[in-house]
Amino acid sequence: MTTLPHDASAPLPQAAASGDGLGCHAGKDELLAAAAAAGKAGILERFAEDYPQGPHDKPQSMCPAFGSLRVGLRMRRTATILSGSACCVYGLTFTSHFYGARRPVGYVPFNSESLVSGKLFEDIRDAVFATADPALYDAIVVTNLCVPTASGIPLQLLPKEINGVRIIGIDVPGFGVPTHAEAKDVLAGAMLDYARREAEAGPVQAPRTGRSERPTVALVGEMFPADPVGIGRLLEPLGLAAGPVVPTREWRELYAALDCAAVAGLHPFYSSVYRVFGQAGRPIVGSGPVGYDGTAAWLEAIGEACNVARDKVDEAKRKHLPTIRAALEGAPIKGRITLSGYEGSELLVARLLVESGADVRYVGTACARTAFSEIDRDWLEARGIHVQYRASLEQDLAAMHEVKPDLAIGTTPVVQKAKQLAIPSLYFTNLVSARPLFGAAGAGSLAAVVNGAMAGKERFETMKSFFEGVGEGPSAGVWEDVPQDRPDFREQNRRRLEKLAAQRKAEEMI
Repeated sequence: MTTLPHDASAPLPQAAASGDGLGCHAGKDELLAAAAAAGKAGILERFAEDYPQGPHDKPQSMCPAFGSLRVGLRMRRTATILSGSACCVYGLTFTSHFYGARRPVGYVPFNSESLVSGKLFEDIRDAVFATADPALYDAIVVTNLCVPTASGIPLQLLPKEINGVRIIGIDVPGFGVPTHAEAKDVLAGAMLDYARREAEAGPVQAPRTGRSERPTVALVGEMFPADPVGIGRLLEPLGLAAGPVVPTREWRELYAALDCAAVAGLHPFYSSVYRVFGQAGRPIVGSGPVGYDGTAAWLEAIGEACNVARDKVDEAKRKHLPTIRAALEGAPIKGRITLSGYEGSELLVARLLVESGADVRYVGTACARTAFSEIDRDWLEARGIHVQYRASLEQDLAAMHEVKPDLAIGTTPVVQKAKQLAIPSLYFTNLVSARPLFGAAGAGSLAAVVNGAMAGKERFETMKSFFEGVGEGPSAGVWEDVPQDRPDFREQNRRRLEKLAAQRKAEEMI
């Protein structure tokens, strides 16, 4: 993490210990009201439209801004600057580098005075000018976290370009963007819209590998590296080629993505990205080539969107569908499964599990329901599978308790609870979504890990019986005198905390 200078000669002071003004602890309603009053009402209205919330609207995963941060850090020749509370910036940079980021993160610290006086915006502006070196960067991404957003720091007033370096200012507050998956869309959409305006204004840079000789299909969604290659093979009989994957890995790929015949909306939550493609006049096809049914329907939809002749669509289906069916039949999955996650690909994974033979009872996703997930939702619900959008941890756990699955695929707390109940489990993000999903490669990709996990049921039962009687929660362990529950102590402590909270609120009103 790099603390950026606020002018050409002197470093910015570290954030003062006195506080950050309106802090994250203030609560969602207070932060929303403050942001709207500070001039961010339009941005908040856009978030509410793109990422509808409720009935569950509290993120139960990592800070949403991790998603946009990861998108920027994966791009070549792109600088990233964060503006937020020091603790938030530390946590985000730690997590991003833990996940393999190899680029530094700039940070413009602040204190209550610089936040309220407007000096923070000046510091950000000076830092951007100091960073905008065209020899090093194509773009600089500046991100407001919760506190600067709530305080109305106007990143939209930053120059759009400095020395040929593009400046992208975005707000990614936890109280406005529900999940880190949707935060990816905030930055990807802002970059794509900037590139669209550049392309409309005149000639732009060609892709590193040159323009495709065939019309392309742009792919939207982070996916396993082999998936775009597999999708390209599916498209060959149609006379099409796979275009860039959005979010892209460098700026010039944005132009190539816009220069497509159609868009494959593989992940349905990229509302901002799809809006930009729509403004560019590009048709969008939802779902993806997952399993036999999904691939057949997807080839039909892509053929229609790109005006491909009927015989070519039939040829593509004859070439690829038998291979996919054979792969599914050769790697069957037998068992009852619940599935949940926050990556946005949960419905696609569930479809593949069902076509592999699994008895899937529940699918939960932290993302919102959108038009581009309707095909998958309809397919799953037609088979009696409950689909829960904006799923809370409580809903995921309730489904697991009710279904009593042979395997629970989910987030870290779901996996933890499943193991406590001696239910085999897999972490969705690292062990399931990080595998091929589309075409023939995806058809057999899940069987080994899923069947292997379910085969461990006996081992879990053995461990459960071995540790039987050691207690749980505060009484876990081996004791001479087992700790006794004291609800009177809890009640006393609750009243004390409520009294302190009331005192603090009274002091704030003075």
